[in-house]
Amino acid sequence: MSGPLWQEPGDHVDTLPALPRQRDAASRSGPAADPLDALAVRLHDVVAAAVHPDEIAAILESDGMTDDHIRLAYGRPDSFALAAALYRKVPRGHPEPPPPPAEPWHTGLLGSLLRGLLFALPGLGWLLAAPLLGEPALPPLLAGGLTGWMWNQAMAHRAYVRLGLGDRPAAARCLAAGAPAGALLSTAATVLCTGPGQGPSAVFSSAQAVYLGAATALLVLGRERALLLCLLPLPAGTAVLLVTDLPVLARALLLTASLAATLLTAARVLHRTATARPVPAPVPAPVPVPGPAAGLAASLPHGLFGLGAGVLVLYTALGEVFAGVPGAVVAGPSAVALTLGNGPAEWLLLRFRGGALAGLRSATTPGAFRRAAVLVLARCLTAHLVVLGGLAFAVTLLWPGAPGLGGVRLATLLLVGTVLWTGLLLQAFGAVTAAAAVVCAAVLVRAGLAAAGAGSPAAVGLVVSAAAAAALLALVCVLLGRATAHRP
Repeated sequence: MSGPLWQEPGDHVDTLPALPRQRDAASRSGPAADPLDALAVRLHDVVAAAVHPDEIAAILESDGMTDDHIRLAYGRPDSFALAAALYRKVPRGHPEPPPPPAEPWHTGLLGSLLRGLLFALPGLGWLLAAPLLGEPALPPLLAGGLTGWMWNQAMAHRAYVRLGLGDRPAAARCLAAGAPAGALLSTAATVLCTGPGQGPSAVFSSAQAVYLGAATALLVLGRERALLLCLLPLPAGTAVLLVTDLPVLARALLLTASLAATLLTAARVLHRTATARPVPAPVPAPVPVPGPAAGLAASLPHGLFGLGAGVLVLYTALGEVFAGVPGAVVAGPSAVALTLGNGPAEWLLLRFRGGALAGLRSATTPGAFRRAAVLVLARCLTAHLVVLGGLAFAVTLLWPGAPGLGGVRLATLLLVGTVLWTGLLLQAFGAVTAAAAVVCAAVLVRAGLAAAGAGSPAAVGLVVSAAAAAALLALVCVLLGRATAHRP
């Protein structure tokens, strides 16, 4: 005999292959297995979950089993008899319902804290650039900064629309075109507002505009860690300043290194993402991407909200300086607290959305859901204000020569934090136009009162912030207290 087919040349087989196992006596003499048992195994889950044999009969008929086939294969007269036999054979066992799908509003706190840190780290550039700027000139700095905030907020919205459709390459192309355009626009605004002897401030403002565009692209595409690595020269230089002074050249090199790293990283990420194959997200129907005109119109409220929020933060830190109050100092800790608080604020926005959806599932009446939504709102807003107040006290203790956090200053800070958080909440639910209108109106009122010299800057800031916070809270309660606003 020839060897087994699996035997390689040179192999030796010392024993014969094992013979097939013989059936035992019972299997030889007993009847053949009932085909009903095999059918019961195949349809076990369906039969176990049935509450009446007729359900099983309907499944058998939908499976194409005719009465003739049932009589020949299973020895029962029809589908109803076979269904009754299966119903008796399989014990009842209703399966547990599948768990609800994971909500997209569950995210880690660490990532949100990292984003808040990334929002605040560029402020260290001001400490390194202080000798380079000499006497900072506010007009070019404010013109470039505010223009950049407005543009990048609108650009981020347009990119997020494409990300929501699962088209990351389109989002990257949007950012690759929008970031340079925003840098040019901010630079143009800086040049227009630059006076004699204000060149260093204008150069710093233009560099800041370039950084904002690149950093926005990285943040929108979720590359926070890459941006953190690019910013490491800033805290490193600041740590050295705590021990000894740095030469002007070293300061300039640290700033240039951070800016260049951010630009190169953003360019590499945008190129790789823009040339990747898109993976469409599952959507119920094709969703058209707005054209250029419609897209600009849809993004304009987001840009205005970013502009108004930036001006409110500036007024919080520089309100007394703008008004020319004798001996006024910059309330830097307030601005730093509001910036660092953006990270926890984003996380709390997601917590609100998840809590509101939980209330939507548990509530049985519109009134019950409205109460649940207001309760979640109160918890999240309170947590945000507690974090904001804690940050303000901590930064004030660490900031040399910082003004004390008196009652009015602290209350204004918390009210501005309320305005920003509720405005972001409305923006997340698609009510950005209302949020932008309230924030921009508050800015115009505060600027008008400051120009007219009506009241002290502290009192004006407190009253205007309180009015804006009350208006936005009312809008949140009215708009988000409806169940239809929380549809996934």
